[in-house]
Amino acid sequence: MVRRKKERKKRPDWGVPKGIVLLATPEGWRTSVLTAEGGMLCGRLDVPINTDPQDARAAAAVMVVELARDFHDTDVEVSWDPPEEPWSWTAQVTLAAETDPPSPDADG
Repeated sequence: MVRRKKERKKRPDWGVPKGIVLLATPEGWRTSVLTAEGGMLCGRLDVPINTDPQDARAAAAVMVVELARDFHDTDVEVSWDPPEEPWSWTAQVTLAAETDPPSPDADG
């Protein structure tokens, strides 16, 4: 009998997101995603240079939510802090509160 190799689910090389830094630069929008394990992912946000800051924040939030869902099977919420500089924004990323479906026994 031939044995199948045990497939181990490989853990992603980066941790669960816990924060975002968004910077407006002359070259475009840049992001740094901070992880709970102390790591950092940096890169360019895939939006045009002249994108409105509110739209850039929304795009960064979507990117992080999708990253957490796709690689960690976790839902997260992004809360933007008030900006300290006109070209820099930070956000806190927290695990989303689980909403349990109503019990079939619940009166309604």
